[in-house]
Formats: sequence, C-alpha cells, structure tokens
Amino acid sequence: MTLLEANQTLGVIGCGTMGEAIVRGILGSGNLAAAQIFASDARAEIATALTAKHGIRAGTDNLAVAHACHVALVCVKPYQIAGVLDHEAVRTALAGKLVISIAAGVRLEKLRGYLPGSAVIRAMPNTPALIGEGMAGLARGKGTSDAQMALALALFASVGRAQEVDEAHMDIVTAVAGSGPAFVFVLIDALADGAVRLGLRRDAAVAMAAQMVQGAARMVLQTGAHPAVLKDQVTTPGGCTIAGLGVMEDGKIRSVLARTIEEAARVAGKLG
Repeated sequence: MTLLEANQTLGVIGCGTMGEAIVRGILGSGNLAAAQIFASDARAEIATALTAKHGIRAGTDNLAVAHACHVALVCVKPYQIAGVLDHEAVRTALAGKLVISIAAGVRLEKLRGYLPGSAVIRAMPNTPALIGEGMAGLARGKGTSDAQMALALALFASVGRAQEVDEAHMDIVTAVAGSGPAFVFVLIDALADGAVRLGLRRDAAVAMAAQMVQGAARMVLQTGAHPAVLKDQVTTPGGCTIAGLGVMEDGKIRSVLARTIEEAARVAGKLG
C-alpha cells in the first residue's frame, strides 16, 4: 500500500531522532517514495544530512514544509510546539490538512487551538522505532475522519505497531510505551548484573538477557496468551523459576513496576 497519492507530500516538521526514524521506516516499507517527503529541522547540518542519507527534500523552513505538505508530522519537543504552530501563517498553510503531533503531553485541545482549521491527531511513539520495533498510541481530535486515522496508524505501523486509544489514556500510553523502554533497559541491566556476579562475561550476560526479553515479549504478542499463563508454563514445582519468582515477590516487584508507570503517567500529564 501507499500512504499518499503519488503527487502528495508528507511534511516532517522537526526531523530529529524520532522524525528520522519514522522517515526511515516509511521509506523502507515502500509506503512513500523519497520525493514525497519534505522535512525541516532548525539545524542546517541535520537537514543536509537528511537529504544525503535518505534522498528526501529537507531544509530549515517550517513554513515551507507546511505549505508544501498534504499531511504534516510534527516531531518537536513539548516546549517547542507553540513556537512552531502558533503562527497565523502556519495556521493558514496547514488549514484543511491532517496534522499529527508527537509532542508528549500536548493535548488535542491545545493543538486545535493552534490549528483550528486542521484535523489533528496526537501520537506517542517510542525509541524502538529506530529499529522498526516501535509501539505508538494515537488519539484523534474532533472531526478527524476514519480515513485520516487509518493513514496515521499506517504511518506509525511502518516502524512497528500502532493502536488507537482515547486521549484520556494518552498519559498512560506515554508512561508504558514512551518511557517503558528505559524501564526495560534497567531490567535487562539488572538481570545481566546478576549473571555477571555469578561469573558470566558481561557481553554474554547482556546478550542473553536482551534476547530473553525480546523472545518473551514476542511470545506475548504472537500467542495472545496472558503473561501469567506463559509464566506458569515456565514454572515447575520445586524448580529454579519458582524460587526466583519468590525473590521477586519479596522485593514487591509488581508494586514497584505498577507505581513506576503511575508516576511516569503523572509527570507526562504535566509536560504539555
């Protein structure tokens, strides 16, 4: 499939790390040609590098991208969003177009205030999009059509998975999907530490822990089984797994992780 008609353009405003990851995924999927992407970044050297690496059109003028695009993907930080969108010329350029923002914590009401003539979608991708294994949650603004949401979901599916959610849950999505990779990196590091403490080489310990986490996650997604069911399949009576699980429960691992998500979601709600 293709995301846009051959004569249409995707604009990427603020094409930094996440914006480039999405561009790379879209190009790799074949959903758009390089000539259909026009990106901007405040740093001229980044724009030059984007053209050199991906063959897309790139520059430093956000307004030029807003005029040229048919769909705009806004990939700037939350504190930058007003400076990028809250201008009459930008409002006029993006009127009647679909605008997708990945600025954490910036709510649809605020986006509609900046762009009253645009259809808006709020999205939260994550850094595994860099390797095509991202997870994104998307919430649609009032008046955004099913076709526009389908296009946005397909865009993020180019770099992993994407799911529509209600905006009331976007702070939770930010905590689980957006911040979650950092929490899992800590878990992988801790598992590797345990193995190193017992004598395994660090490189082997990290590789085994990381692959184990990847495999376990894929089992959840591919089987559709509840994680508790899959856990029980590994846990034999009197075995080493149940012994290790006992230590985890002694450390209140479930409560700590649940509270981690609650706190991250609380802070996410203040970012915008």
